[in-house]
Amino acid sequence: MSLLSFTNRGIYCEAGNFYIDPWRPVDRAVITHAHSDHSRWGMKHYLAHNDSLPIMRQRLGQDISVEGIEFGKSIQINGVNVSFHPAGHIIGSAQIRVEHKGEIWVASGDYKIEDDGISPAFEPVPCHAFITESTFGLPVYRWKPQAVVMEEINHWWAENAANDKASVLIAYALGKAQRIICNVDGSIGPIYTHGAVENVNELLRATGQKIPETIRVAGGMKKKEFRKALIIAPSSAMGSPWLRKFQPFSLAMASGWMNVRGARRRRAADRGFILSDHADWYGLNEAIEATGATRVHVTHGYSTLYARWLKSKGIDAYVEETQYENEGGEGDTPEDSTNT
Repeated sequence: MSLLSFTNRGIYCEAGNFYIDPWRPVDRAVITHAHSDHSRWGMKHYLAHNDSLPIMRQRLGQDISVEGIEFGKSIQINGVNVSFHPAGHIIGSAQIRVEHKGEIWVASGDYKIEDDGISPAFEPVPCHAFITESTFGLPVYRWKPQAVVMEEINHWWAENAANDKASVLIAYALGKAQRIICNVDGSIGPIYTHGAVENVNELLRATGQKIPETIRVAGGMKKKEFRKALIIAPSSAMGSPWLRKFQPFSLAMASGWMNVRGARRRRAADRGFILSDHADWYGLNEAIEATGATRVHVTHGYSTLYARWLKSKGIDAYVEETQYENEGGEGDTPEDSTNT
């Protein structure tokens, strides 16, 4: 039997009797990152990177049994060596390296290879078998450098401000929102946030993360306060009464799906910025090559097509069914729906 296997509860290590990112309740869960499709309620005990703990406690309950670990530290779970390595997806995101009797597997969770400047950059981990996502596993998906995208956002924001118009940008409350806040030009105007975004900001600041100052949108604020501002909100805010307080405004989305013609139109946004916290086609291939893995298990996304491509390159590739979501699911969680 393989060191890691796919079951109806999650990715299971029989030798160590633990699961990685399980989607059903188990006794011991090893978590790649704090997004809700990878870190779920109901586990007896969690192990995650220290930077994920505040978010997990907020989302899953302060009384959960959770242990933190740093990158590069190796621990043993029932005789199996386990260590965490940067995935570059969001703050606290990790690849899980599992080693037993000379066999090494890496479960990557979600990842991107571009250094976003706020989370430790993706670190290739040599292994025999690699578990990869394939959210953007088609050649059409190729990201511009982050600096180029941020300049596009700055230009849009500055143009709106010059026209006395607010700029509302839709982005995930955990991960992408902080990436934007940390990399846009704050001299253009103030940055306001939806309550779901500010809740995350406050948790991360409390743990020492250097998130620039932002202002929580609150009741009683006047429309004129937002005229030159950038307002960052989750997707649940789209089409909601909450947006009316910013009129007149320009609405934009930051997502990898903006790479596809028509995606912006379907979302009824004025602008779409191609910005993803997942690897593009070229990033996926670069990451897999860097691991040296001869066996690859492909999960959520264009898994069948991407596995077929890997096989054509001589890699032993398998398609795996999971309950992880592609880009677009995070941001619609209950806490992101709180209009505060």
